[in-house]
Amino acid sequence: MQLQDRVAIVTGAGGGLGRTHALFLARQGARIVVNDVSAAQANAVAQEIRDAGGAAMALPGSVTDEAAIGEGVAAVLSEWGRVDILINNAGILRDKSFAKMTMADFRAVVDVHLMGAAICSHAVWEPMREQRHGRIVMTTSSSGLYGNFGQANYGAAKMALVGLMQTLAIEGAKYGIRVNALAPTAATQMTHGVLPDDSLSRLDPALVSNGLLALVGDAAPTRAILCAGGGHFAVANVTLTEGAYIGGGADAGERLVDRWDDVSDRRGEAVPEYGFFQAEREVMSARNAARPDDAVKSVA
Repeated sequence: MQLQDRVAIVTGAGGGLGRTHALFLARQGARIVVNDVSAAQANAVAQEIRDAGGAAMALPGSVTDEAAIGEGVAAVLSEWGRVDILINNAGILRDKSFAKMTMADFRAVVDVHLMGAAICSHAVWEPMREQRHGRIVMTTSSSGLYGNFGQANYGAAKMALVGLMQTLAIEGAKYGIRVNALAPTAATQMTHGVLPDDSLSRLDPALVSNGLLALVGDAAPTRAILCAGGGHFAVANVTLTEGAYIGGGADAGERLVDRWDDVSDRRGEAVPEYGFFQAEREVMSARNAARPDDAVKSVA
């Protein structure tokens, strides 16, 4: 019961992966707030948790409804006095090739995945800062990290969540707020038709939910991207190669083309701890080039 008496909000928890997240966290001792756009499904999962001896309440409504989410979080604070964990899980699909995709389909997916996560995170941010403890998990995807045909809208939203995670982790560090991302592969309503049946049979959503304990417990990391599916876990990173100094001039573009293999060489690549890491190294590289006899050691 590593999460005894923690209060956890799980969005999109009326079914699928969100439901298994909620049930898993409840078994770890957390009090669960079940959010779903369907009030009936949110209440059903909350009742399922209570029937098993846990504590749960429903928070029906769309994650894109800022007023409803704000009121729901206020109700949670009134009932239980705190919010410790937020799992941003709610999502939709509108898969089509980019040529056939409407901007309405693009916007709908971005609104739910990205704006929904931002709205929910903003609603719990101040309570977490005040109590100097918080755990937020964004749900990203391999489609965002690496791309996938027919998912330009979904991939864009999912990679944007990585950027949101990176910045919130930096801003929340001094308040004890740790922010991570989960990239799941699971057999749910969203993945039926996307993955073959023989693969889906091995991808029980509960095998993904187990990974949450590492992301929301007392020893949780921050800024981690945990990839989980079928009982297998890995960590993805956004990296930066050492690169090469090309300089300016009329032929700089041609010189870059000629040295592309050097610029893209992944040996010695780094995982930047903050956004300005890139700019700092670029400035250092320019300084080194300007005074080669007294070179300043570049950032490793």
